[in-house]
Order: sequence, then C-alpha cells, then structure tokens
Amino acid sequence: MSRTATPAEALDRTSEAGDRTSPTASSARSSVGATASSARTSAAASRRRSRRPLPATPHGIFASLHLRNYRLYFFGMLLSNIGLWMFRVAQDWLVLTQLTQHSSLALGTITGLQFLPVLLLSAYGGAIADRFDQRKLLMVTQAAAGLVALVQAVLVLTGTVQLWHVYLLAALGGVVASFDNPARQAFVSELVPESYLVNAVGLNATTFNMSRLLGPGLAGLMIGVAGVGPAILVNAISYAATLAALVLMDPVDLHGAPKTRGRGSVRAGMAYVAHRPDVLLVMFMVFMLGTFGLNFQVTNALMATQVFRVGPEQYGLMGTVMGVGTLGAALMAASRKQPRMVVLVAALGGFTVGMIGLTVAPSYLVYVLLLILVGLTSLTVMTSANATVQLSVDPAMRGRVMALYMMVFMGGTPIGAPLIGWVGAQFGARATLGVGAAATGLATVAALWVLLRARRGEHAREGAPGAADRGTMAA
Repeated sequence: MSRTATPAEALDRTSEAGDRTSPTASSARSSVGATASSARTSAAASRRRSRRPLPATPHGIFASLHLRNYRLYFFGMLLSNIGLWMFRVAQDWLVLTQLTQHSSLALGTITGLQFLPVLLLSAYGGAIADRFDQRKLLMVTQAAAGLVALVQAVLVLTGTVQLWHVYLLAALGGVVASFDNPARQAFVSELVPESYLVNAVGLNATTFNMSRLLGPGLAGLMIGVAGVGPAILVNAISYAATLAALVLMDPVDLHGAPKTRGRGSVRAGMAYVAHRPDVLLVMFMVFMLGTFGLNFQVTNALMATQVFRVGPEQYGLMGTVMGVGTLGAALMAASRKQPRMVVLVAALGGFTVGMIGLTVAPSYLVYVLLLILVGLTSLTVMTSANATVQLSVDPAMRGRVMALYMMVFMGGTPIGAPLIGWVGAQFGARATLGVGAAATGLATVAALWVLLRARRGEHAREGAPGAADRGTMAA
C-alpha cells in the first residue's frame, strides 16, 4: 500500500533523483553549473562593491533597514500583520456576537485550536527550517496561510459560516503556523549580519506593533460600516505583500546557516536546549507569559462585551492603544546593543503589576490607559527573550531552538486559552486577568531566585572548565 511522502522526503527524493543521472550528463552539467556559478558570484561581488559599505555595528534604531532584503521583509510583514490584526478583531466579534451568545468558552476554544498544532508540530517544523532553504519554505507557508484566510472570508461573505468552520480553519491555520513560525524566526538571522541581529529583532517587533496600532482600529471601523466579512478578506489579501517581498529578495545577500541532514535532528535540538540552563530559564518565563498572561484575544473581548459593554469601535481601540505600548517597547529594543536578562525579568515584573491594575480597573478609560503599560512590558519580555536565545545558540541549531522556543511560548495557549475562557464563564471577565497576574508574578519570583543563585555562584562557574559552553545568565 503506497504512503504519501512527507515534505522532507519529497525534497530528499528530488535531490536523489538528480544524483542518479549518467556520469557524462553530470559532468556536462557540472561544467555549465561552474560557469553559471562563477558568473553569479562575479555579479554578486559587483553589486556589493557598488553599494555603500555597511558599518560593522548598527548605528541608530533603523540601521537594519539599510539592507535591501531586510527592508523588503520589514514592509511586507508590516502590511501582512495589519491584515492579521484586522482578522483577529473581526473573528472575535464574529464568534461573540453572531455565532454564539457571547461565549467565552467558544472564543477560548478557537484560540486553543489555533495553537494546539504549534505545540505538537513545531519541533518538526524547526527541523525542516534547519534542513531546507528558509526563504522558499516561507513562500510555501505564507501562501498556505493566505489560502486558509481566503476560505474563511468566502464563508463569512456568503453568509454560510458556522462555528465548526471557524474551529476547523483555526486548527488548519495552526498547522501552517507550526512550520511558518520557526522558519520566520530563524530567517531574520539570514537577512542581517550577526552584529545587526538585536536591531533586526527589535525592528521585527516594530512591524508587528505598528500593525497592532493600525489593525484593530481599522477593523473596528470596517466592522461598524461593512461588517466582519470585508475585514477578514483584507487579511487574506495581505499575505500577497509578504510573498512579494520574499520573491523580490536577492538570495546572494542572505547570510545562510549550514543545513542539517539525516535523522535525529529534532532530538539533537532538544538535547542541545536541555544542556543550556540560560535558554531553559528564558523559555520558562515566556511559557508563563504566553500561556496565562497573553490571552487578550479572550480577556479584552470579555471586558468589552461583559464589563464595559462597549461597541466594536471601542473594542478595536483596546488593541490600538495596547499597540502604543508595544510599539514603544519595540523601538527601545531596536536601540539596544545587547539583550540583558535583568531587563527581561524586570519587564515581566512590570507586566504583572499592569495585569493587577487591569483586574481592578474601575472604568473603560482606566483599563485602556493601563493597556499601554501592559503592552510596553509584554513586548519588552518578548524581544529580550527572542534576541537572547537567537544570539546565544549555535547558528546550525537556530531553527530547531527557535521552534522549541515558539512551541513553549505559543504551545501553552491550547492549555491557557480554554482555561481562561472557562474561568471567564465561571467567575467573570475580571478573574481571567487575575489568573494572568498570578502566573506571571510567580514566574517573576522564580526567575529572580534563579538569577540570585547564579550570581552567588558566579565566581565558581568562571573557574570551572567549559563554563562558557554551558551558557550564562548575564545581567
């Protein structure tokens, strides 16, 4: 009985088929290939000589935008993320007001289904990212994500959408994200030199949060004027921006890492992380934040509809105002030379304080203002954690490590989102924010305890053989 090949096997068989050709044909192709390769190398060198020399270290917040490939990626992702934020607001409003009677459990279930595949498949997605051309892989995943979004837009616009459709499409989108996220995270390091990576990670967060400023507000206005269908359709169309950016990039200017081959690459990535206590600590903090703290897709919707009883415009404004804080954090991250663990822990503590304030906020205005603090601190945690992990790991392992990072950060959502939805149904909207405050507060205390222990033993570790290879928890 025949078996459908996995994407990895299919690509391997294509490579093997080329190796089985005759020696004469192979020799001829080698000669032609060498000539073509020489011509490409010469053309690439000529292009590089004609460009303005890049400083060895980044100067200014927008330093990475001097690189053409990164510039294309930045603006492509900005347009695509605006569509994504419009979709998130539109889908939440669709589920709460049209497909259910303000069901927090349904909203939490959808969020959980979006991230369950990330938990189950991200490790394999990271192995694929380390094995194949990440730019081409992203073309496939972005096209697939656009197709899923287009199907949902058609269902909504034709009036045939049902709740189970949204469940199914959320799960399919999660499958695509399992392969897209590791490749996208690791691809940033191919777009810029290593000395620019912290700046590029910060600017990457800037695209996400500039779109967070624009997307929810635009979605609220569009829903109020034309309904949820057009807002969801904009998301489907926006994937064309990322695809165009990927196609227009010059592959010669990418800083590709060595590609892995053979079996066991997923296990190798897990073993590598298991021997890095610094990476494990970062992953613990982002797990607690992502699983219990960053459920604003559920909590904001519940506070808007159940506590403050506002319309779609005011609900969309919540995301926009939160984007003010996250954008500020992204710009600050882009200006840093190196990530610092003390900044990460302090930001997690600040997030806890903001969540406590949201839990007891007496009015819509106070709640919205506190979202600026929550946005600022949450994004500072994310950018510091991302840059810390990317800079501290072996480039050949980066795809697998970032896959595990994203699996920990986003994979807890299938646990957290339904739990938060259930808490909202049983104890009210404010209790959902209280759970996030308690969880991130515990994570802050635990991280501080680990860092204090690490500082006490700092001199002993410096004198131990191979201390540098085990990673550090530098403040």
